[in-house]
Amino acid sequence: MGSKSVPLTSLVKTSGCAAKIGPGVLHSVLGKLPKFSDPRLLVGFDTSDDACVYQISDQLVAIQTVDFFPPMVDDPYAFGQIAAANALSDIYAMGAEPATALNLICFPSCLDIEVLHQILEGGYAKVKEAEAVIAGGHTISDPTPKYGLAVTGFTHPDHVRTNAGAIAGDVLILTKPIGVGILNTAAKAGLLSDGEQKQIIDIMSTLNKYAKRCADGLTVHACTDVTGFSLTGHAIEMAQASGKSIQIDTGAVPILSQALDYAAIGIIPEGMYNNLDYLQDKFTLGTALPQNLQDVLLDPQTSGGLLLAMPKADADLFLKRMEDHNSWSRIIGEVTDKKEKPLIYF
Repeated sequence: MGSKSVPLTSLVKTSGCAAKIGPGVLHSVLGKLPKFSDPRLLVGFDTSDDACVYQISDQLVAIQTVDFFPPMVDDPYAFGQIAAANALSDIYAMGAEPATALNLICFPSCLDIEVLHQILEGGYAKVKEAEAVIAGGHTISDPTPKYGLAVTGFTHPDHVRTNAGAIAGDVLILTKPIGVGILNTAAKAGLLSDGEQKQIIDIMSTLNKYAKRCADGLTVHACTDVTGFSLTGHAIEMAQASGKSIQIDTGAVPILSQALDYAAIGIIPEGMYNNLDYLQDKFTLGTALPQNLQDVLLDPQTSGGLLLAMPKADADLFLKRMEDHNSWSRIIGEVTDKKEKPLIYF
């Protein structure tokens, strides 16, 4: 077999955002680190937000993030697109537009150099779509391929969106379906059809640029993106950071039906179990939900959608605007005053 034909996913144990360190381990480490204090640091990692916000002037803040991971698909160009879209997403979640990006690449010597070119080409295509520029980067030789970006964006301080401002009465919108982590696991086992594979690549490579821009000019009290911590984890972070609780109607959540089917036969990424271990005491199930549905709600997403807390009137206008971009966006729940648990499913 020629080196170019080596399937990328055969070189990794875990893929995409499912490869992230478990939230319990990560929080235990971060909790022991000293906290930086700087009046210009408007948002750090205290509320588990998507990126840092650093004030440059009264009229300008810089928003910075970094994200990279191993491949979840075998096509190098598609992998580059997905990894770039995922890294750019944090900037959109914070209410900004990306400006500059730096490549982060780990590449094994067993692969043809053309594979590296295709990964970078996919990343470049998404950065161009984002109307940003790639201005360099860093590469190392590594047996496990990985790719992503360090991204900087800019906005006015009044336009920053965080996960900490949700208020009681807001409705909650999700802009992409969940279940991608389970389907990536099924793909690695060779279980997905070409059509299923194309569908999840299209979802993961869709920029959150369009959702961010559809929310511009509307009241958005809180925003985050749904990635490796799952819908459950990111909703809990928003509730805790806001000092509120969130109720989610499981029947309203956009879910890839194939993910429910594969979850029912035990096709589950390791990241789901990490999420469950850390989150199981932080949410309640208002009704008895099938096990496969519970698994999908904890499924680690790669390049997932935005989760926005908005007044109902603004949410309706947002959904109308989003009709030109995707058919996935919908209202899935609401924000309430603080209850016994941060998150309630019903």
